[in-house]
Parts: sequence; C-alpha cells; structure tokens
Amino acid sequence: MNHKAMQECIEACQACAVACGECIDGCLRSDDVTMMADCIRTDMDCLAICSTAVQFMSTNSPFAAQLCQLCASICDACAQECEKHADMHDHCRRCAEACRRCAEACRAMAA
Repeated sequence: MNHKAMQECIEACQACAVACGECIDGCLRSDDVTMMADCIRTDMDCLAICSTAVQFMSTNSPFAAQLCQLCASICDACAQECEKHADMHDHCRRCAEACRRCAEACRAMAA
C-alpha cells in the first residue's frame, strides 16, 4: 500500500469522524429532531466506518483496502444526506464536505 495515500486517508477518516460526531450533536439539538433522523443515522454509520477504517489502516490489515471502498460508499451516502440540510445547518454542510474529502481519500488509498 502507498504509505502517503494511507496517511492522507487516515487523516481524512479522522476528520470525517469528528465532523459526523459534531453533526450528530447539532442534529440532536435541532428544533425538529424527527426530521433529522436519517441524517443522524447516516452520521452514526459514517462515524463508525471511518473509525474502523483508521484502525484497519493503522495495523496494515490486509482488508484495509476493501474496508476503505465501503467507507467511501458510506461517506458518499452521508454527504448526500447532509447536503439536504446544508442550507439550514452549518454542521451538516461541514459534515458533507468532510465526507466528500474522506470518500475521495478512501478511493485513492484503495486503488
């Protein structure tokens, strides 16, 4: 595996996990939490897969590339969901941006 691509991916996954956590918190403080349920759910999935991807890459797991492909797909889904609320919620906009960067880094690492 390309060490530079892996390090960039680890950093992008860490940043994405933080952005997802902040988005979850922001959504939970929303006036209409029910409306934000899908956003919260995808944020939770994305945070979990990003954290797991970091663990797999950190130990040079032979499954890291496969996991990063899945991570990219989940990040894309999270970005798509967060973008629905980006005009109303800054935390959703920041999360969508972090998810897009992470998906790109994961694809580069897995290539």
